[in-house]
Amino acid sequence: MTATWVGGGYINGTAEAVADPGQGLIWLIAPWGYAISLILGGKFFAVKMRSLGFTTMLDPFEIRYGKKTAALLFIPALIGEVFWSSAILTALGTTFGVVLGFDFQTSILISSAVAVAYTALGGLMAVAYTDVIQLFCILVGLSIAVPFVTDSHGGFFASWDLYKIKMGETAHLFPDLKFIMGKSGFTWIDSVLLLALGGIPWQVYFQRVLSAPSPKKAKQLSYIAAVGCIIMAIPSIWIGIAGATADWEALNIPAPPSYSIILPYVIQYLTPPIIATIGLSAVAAAVMSSVDSSILSASSMFFWNVYRPFSKDKNLDAKKIKKIVQTGILVVGITATIISLQVQSVYSLWFLCADLVYVVLFPQLTMALFLKKANKIGAISGFIVSIFLRIGGGEPTFNFGAFLPYPDENFPIRTFSMLSGLLTIIAVSYLTQKINPSIPLTTNKIGKINE
Repeated sequence: MTATWVGGGYINGTAEAVADPGQGLIWLIAPWGYAISLILGGKFFAVKMRSLGFTTMLDPFEIRYGKKTAALLFIPALIGEVFWSSAILTALGTTFGVVLGFDFQTSILISSAVAVAYTALGGLMAVAYTDVIQLFCILVGLSIAVPFVTDSHGGFFASWDLYKIKMGETAHLFPDLKFIMGKSGFTWIDSVLLLALGGIPWQVYFQRVLSAPSPKKAKQLSYIAAVGCIIMAIPSIWIGIAGATADWEALNIPAPPSYSIILPYVIQYLTPPIIATIGLSAVAAAVMSSVDSSILSASSMFFWNVYRPFSKDKNLDAKKIKKIVQTGILVVGITATIISLQVQSVYSLWFLCADLVYVVLFPQLTMALFLKKANKIGAISGFIVSIFLRIGGGEPTFNFGAFLPYPDENFPIRTFSMLSGLLTIIAVSYLTQKINPSIPLTTNKIGKINE
């Protein structure tokens, strides 16, 4: 469960955010934001989903709203998984680029080919084994590298003092009231909610929850993983601090070309060769084993909630299922590769992957599980409102301009869109009960629900 979140995008993105003068420690929200999401997921979502015996995160949508609406809600879930995979591939490409001296594009293409191939061949067993190995590699590999990278600055405390001088107010983990009330305060709060709530409705998370031995175990796993997420971010934070404060000119080393490669770059050049080999191997292992979970979860949702309900072939044997899932893995892998070649910031992709999931899927999943009156018309209305309001705010990462007149760039567009969609689901569901009565969420017999 910890390894679900702690992968290549996690450790590379953490170091990138800490080292980047435009972000700093104050904008490093993801580690503790995802930890909160695991606590909330365990407390409110894991037990209910596991108790009802679902197979994927989209099952409650299929029961309540029918297979067509569930297929519609698969789209933002798929986009989230693709962006997550892209962030991981970007991290993998930058790592291999530093280690092997390849250019960014070549590194990503090689990495993608290897990751997609073993995911398609190995399936869930490949994911399970590599996740366990990954977590051990990160803990050992990065932990032994930290003392060496901080020693190049005179130790932990000297590194921290240099970092505070260079970064100023962004060197704080949490903002003060002045920052909150300033020009970036609402954006910061919006980002916190994005990760804390947007980290819940993920198939890659519920893949673990729904395979737990019992609802109680699913909750416990989520709580333990929250602690694990915090602990596993610490080595990357120190490596990011070392990268931000290193005097590359005095060391006679070229400065890193971008902050997205700061973690492998620091390990490569600020540690002895044997430590660098171990540390970079840990990074590579972490990144490689993260992408498989995301690609597999997207493919699984496609088969179970899109292909299966609409397929006329009711005699799907294991061989056919495997072929369909493998095709899905290939398509998702190729799409994620194309995006990672266009957007070379791990941290930007990290936020993007949670964006639509938070705006669209969080209110949908919450209402499907906890609002007894939720119906199909309400769900579709909420979906349209959320999507329209979020897209209307634009997205700088893809140079997509805004077309809705929001007050300013500090306006919490994501949270506004999410809450608007949630309230729309509630209002429309209650108003349309007579023409579209809600379906109780009391059965896991997905295929037998009468749409």
